[in-house]
Amino acid sequence: MHRRYEQGWIEVIAGPMFSGKSEELIRRVTRYGIARIPVQTFKPQIDTRYSTGEVVSHSNLSTEAIPVADSSELLHAVEDRTVVIGIDEGQFFDEELVDVAMRLAGTGKQLIIAGLDLDYLGRPFEPIPSLMLHAEYVTKALAVCHRCGGPGLFTQRVVQSDELVVLGAQDSYEARCRRCFNPEEARQEELGIG
Repeated sequence: MHRRYEQGWIEVIAGPMFSGKSEELIRRVTRYGIARIPVQTFKPQIDTRYSTGEVVSHSNLSTEAIPVADSSELLHAVEDRTVVIGIDEGQFFDEELVDVAMRLAGTGKQLIIAGLDLDYLGRPFEPIPSLMLHAEYVTKALAVCHRCGGPGLFTQRVVQSDELVVLGAQDSYEARCRRCFNPEEARQEELGIG
């Protein structure tokens, strides 16, 4: 935990699914809450996998969260007294999240944003990569590869869909290492030849 002074900053926790990003976000905002520092946590409205009003990790840790439709709604929901802002599943927000985060940090707020930095095909998953470029602190989390147990850097989709966003957990995705990740597997699933 950092001493606040009057300066805001941006922290990004990035990595694949099952790497503990939400768990780390929950841990950090909980610590600030214990220290009686005013905290608000937000999540995208579309993420209803475990709860509509909480950020919930795959290991069932949770913290209250305000669901918002987009970055603009998030900006307007931040209270003046709030010091720390937690944002989960940052990849599901629009690219305006970068400007909103920089604006809030410029007013002295500390932001902790968790999200996927790569999509299921291994491409940059905006706005997380851009947020990483503007962040004072970046934590790159790794998962454990579901195939070989190596360092899981990628999120492998294991269900058929051509949509960029498919909400799911262990039934839809696996963490994969560099050797086991196969974006062609996901493309073959999309084409129905997998």
